[in-house]
Amino acid sequence: MKKIRIIGISAYFHDSAVALIENGEIIYASQEERFSRIKHDSDFPNKALKNLLETCKLDLIDVDYVVFFEKPFLKFERLIETYLDFAPKGLKQFLFSMPIWLKEKLFMKREIIANLKKISPKFNEKTFFFSEHHLSHAASAFFPSPFKKALIFTADGVGEWATTSVAVGEKNTIKIKKEINYPNSLGLLYSAFTYYIGFKVNSGEYKLMGLAPYGKPIYSDLIEEKLIDIKEDGSFRLDQSYFDYSTGFKMTNEKFSKLFKKEVRKPETKIQKFHMNIAASIQKVTEKIILKILKSLKQEFNLDNLCLAGGVALNCVANGLIQREKIFKNIWIQPAAGDAGGSIGSALAVWYMHLKKKRVLTKNDKMNGSFLGPSYNLNSIKGELEKIGAHFKILEKRKMLRTVAKMISQGKAIGWFQGKMEFGPRALGSRSILADPRNKFMQKQLNLKIKFRESFRPFAPSILEEQSKNWFNLDCKSPYMLVVSDLKKNKLVTVKSNLNTLSTINQIRSVVPSITHIDNSARIQTVSKNSNPIFYELINEFYKLTKTPILINTSFNIRGEPIVCSPQEAFKCFMGTNLDFLVIENCILDKSHQNKNLLRSYKKEFNLD
Repeated sequence: MKKIRIIGISAYFHDSAVALIENGEIIYASQEERFSRIKHDSDFPNKALKNLLETCKLDLIDVDYVVFFEKPFLKFERLIETYLDFAPKGLKQFLFSMPIWLKEKLFMKREIIANLKKISPKFNEKTFFFSEHHLSHAASAFFPSPFKKALIFTADGVGEWATTSVAVGEKNTIKIKKEINYPNSLGLLYSAFTYYIGFKVNSGEYKLMGLAPYGKPIYSDLIEEKLIDIKEDGSFRLDQSYFDYSTGFKMTNEKFSKLFKKEVRKPETKIQKFHMNIAASIQKVTEKIILKILKSLKQEFNLDNLCLAGGVALNCVANGLIQREKIFKNIWIQPAAGDAGGSIGSALAVWYMHLKKKRVLTKNDKMNGSFLGPSYNLNSIKGELEKIGAHFKILEKRKMLRTVAKMISQGKAIGWFQGKMEFGPRALGSRSILADPRNKFMQKQLNLKIKFRESFRPFAPSILEEQSKNWFNLDCKSPYMLVVSDLKKNKLVTVKSNLNTLSTINQIRSVVPSITHIDNSARIQTVSKNSNPIFYELINEFYKLTKTPILINTSFNIRGEPIVCSPQEAFKCFMGTNLDFLVIENCILDKSHQNKNLLRSYKKEFNLD
């Protein structure tokens, strides 16, 4: 059978990425940031595309279709209509953005094809397609899912026009049923509060979510009264007089600040109780809207299965609530739910909807654990480490796993680099920093001495899949670290004070204090023997030593830096932080044995996120 190859591309806004499917199977996917080392890189993914072709031993002329994840002309139409709706307000933003559109984005097809021809001069532009933004998201969620039929809910900042969409996927088709359009956006509302409390938009939303449990939602009524009108079915309208994202260069304006009686927090200044309460309030409102929408859609469509995509689907706390509410029998969330995942979705949409190929269901999803990026063989790793001047030893796999598990149990922090790189924002045990969750000092140590980030940010547990129900109130698998759940009561310990302030971070709340957030929750990754056998075996070795089937798992990078991709980047991060050991495949590097001249701080190379 002839292989039909389709490459999907997302680019030019944030989180540029490429993906390859062959006969409907996802073969490769990676983000440009991992190669350019620019976090959330929005440029055309030249480096990622070159790596795809190199990894898969292809030339672009071997590819049958190339598809871009959205339609630039529709986006341009929205820009013009938005200006006309708000005119004369927003003239500065219009005058700033118009030359960029006229020079680059309006003629994006020409720009993309020029980039493709730089890589392969014989590229046939007749094979080039455009998808639609929310269709790409919906396709990324439904087609890899194990469901024959499902409701698909997509919410993000904005695509061409849509900010929230509802679709029904059945067999090899997706039909968009409803949309909420710009400027009414749940994603932009959440990002506005991200900006207001001093975090970076399209990057700091995770921080807002992590900060929320320290506060109380005392402003949620005010938000609903002034900023957003929520209907019975969950649909909503934002009062644009409080926001600046349509007419200016900021997310919020002075009227917004006056409503909450404080100016926008300057980045890196002290976080006050006020900011915690603001975070808790917008998180509560977001959850309320999502639940209202989904309950209404369940009544209307009466489907058992739900698929989620779009940036809002990365809100793990809301996902956990959806799971607990049991609105739908089954839920599947695209692990690269943001724009990067649109590269996969657009390619799958061509395969199933344009080429009308039959969809064959399997018991598990078709994301291959999201391990879709490049990998490195032992010989190339040895060569790179020797070239750098690193000191390492190579152990047989079983001995390596026992050695690493023992080091973790002794309080060591480990850089862990194995197999294919993850696709999406989470480290899932391929490019991870690992540590002992029982160690009460480990959260602070990892945040301040290794990640160089705010002390309040929680860490995720990776747990043996079959053990998750013994430790968490979780009745589903969570392989992509996209669901938050509470620890079981028998794993908790009594806390003297229940004051939710940053000073209580180091209080011991459970037998695994370093993965237990202030509200006794955790963002869980369940690890399966099938999807990531070597990571499963490592956790199992740690379990044999400690009777704890859990490891701390955080992304292998420092703050502001993309997750490491290559052995060289792993070594650089190892030598620029207080990591104790680095494990790349079967190679083990001890920090104390390295040339001290190779130690260096490099965090200034990256902007704070």
